[in-house]
Amino acid sequence: MKKVFMVPAVVAALFLASCGGGDKSSTATHEHESTTSTPAETPAASVPGIENVETTDHIQLQASDDMRFDKDLFKVKAGSKVKLTLKNIGEQPIESMGHNAVVLDQGTDVAAFGGEAFKAKEEEYIPSTFASSIIAHTKLLGPGQSDEIEFTLPKAGVYEFICSFPGHWGTMQGKIVAE
Repeated sequence: MKKVFMVPAVVAALFLASCGGGDKSSTATHEHESTTSTPAETPAASVPGIENVETTDHIQLQASDDMRFDKDLFKVKAGSKVKLTLKNIGEQPIESMGHNAVVLDQGTDVAAFGGEAFKAKEEEYIPSTFASSIIAHTKLLGPGQSDEIEFTLPKAGVYEFICSFPGHWGTMQGKIVAE
């Protein structure tokens, strides 16, 4: 049992050592580098594959019984209206395999949101406790149903979207990069 707890501590120590540990000259260099901004350092640049995604104003998603969205990466223009269409192509009933798409504000703790959504059955798994973190959401959809919403991502950055049906957010999520 001790080995299980020792391994993360060793890995953490090695990680800190490789990052410069407590060396103040190293820390000063990193602070200086982080204040010097280049286009490659934008949040969007940190999203793998975004350079291969074309800008769109209509996000089309499909959700299925395998608890996956058919696409998980989109690029839009910040400040512009975006249409999102979600279709549930699954066959299982809404009570056991409902799907929605919830667009979350930047910095939202997805795991905490998912935990609250689990408790929000009366609100179709859209927790009012996180209302300020929700940019937009579709209805909860059963098999063959679809919904369309419009929203605007107010500023450049990376926004996550998830299905908030209990247990789905872990595999049903993606990113919308606003530029």
